[in-house]
Amino acid sequence: MKNFLAVSDLTPAEVQELLDLAVRLKKEYFDQGNRPLLKGKVLGMIFQKPSLRTRVSFDMAMRHMGGDALYLSPGEIGLGERESIADVARVLSGYVHALMARVFAHAQVLELARWSSVPVLNGLSDYNHPCQAMADALTIQEKFGPAKGLNVVFVGDGNNVAVSLMHVCVKLGWNFTLASPMGYDLDPQAIALARNSAKETGSGLTFLRDAHAAVKAAQVIYTDTWTSMGQEQEVAKREKVFAPYQVNSALVAEAAKDAIVMHCLPAHRNHEMTDAVADGPQSVIFPQAHNRLHAQKAILVRLLGAA
Repeated sequence: MKNFLAVSDLTPAEVQELLDLAVRLKKEYFDQGNRPLLKGKVLGMIFQKPSLRTRVSFDMAMRHMGGDALYLSPGEIGLGERESIADVARVLSGYVHALMARVFAHAQVLELARWSSVPVLNGLSDYNHPCQAMADALTIQEKFGPAKGLNVVFVGDGNNVAVSLMHVCVKLGWNFTLASPMGYDLDPQAIALARNSAKETGSGLTFLRDAHAAVKAAQVIYTDTWTSMGQEQEVAKREKVFAPYQVNSALVAEAAKDAIVMHCLPAHRNHEMTDAVADGPQSVIFPQAHNRLHAQKAILVRLLGAA
């Protein structure tokens, strides 16, 4: 694994191996603290978009394993504006051992990977969010184990988080359903990639408009904010369009009795998810957030050849 840009780039075996490593590293951390597997390694972190979880989880992952992380703000680099992406990648490759980039356009992280001589991790792009998906899968397996045939339902916008969740589901043999309003569907190319993997693992893919129909057999109900960064001018329109897709107590009651509720955060409470659900007994949103740390440790260890 040279880079970590998309879950769809990995084989089912590679996805499960990363999750197994994350489990071991998480247990080790709570038992005695992680070994310094990344001692002497530095992760350069390029941010075009702010983030609580991405910045802190990557920073602390490096610290826990004896390495270090360098935060690079949008103004310091001006990726593709003040300096070309190719030049940024080649310069930073001589300073750090890996690069994490949280960008607006997916083409930018692909360009970084093209020119970088050190591993590149996708911390989020407009197309996908693979690090989040690995934390999601770790959280789901902690609840249900590595069983095939789980029913995972994403309710809301077919966005970058939904893309990576779909891809990790089909890699692991889980069934994925998207309930979204017309005009907010998943990227067709992302669906085509998922269908190819689903043929191999036996996963089912379903796309519906009715959120209530979608969750009937759900063991996982997942949602995300209706308005992401860069879409602020669409707030009023999106509030109206997505109102029927709110994850509330009535919707959750229609799912399996042991269903869990997930959200990648940040949440606009009482919009896409009510307080009663977010803070309720079926919610795993905070363990899910904490698992970003452990899933990303596994990715870093694999990329930097430390285990």
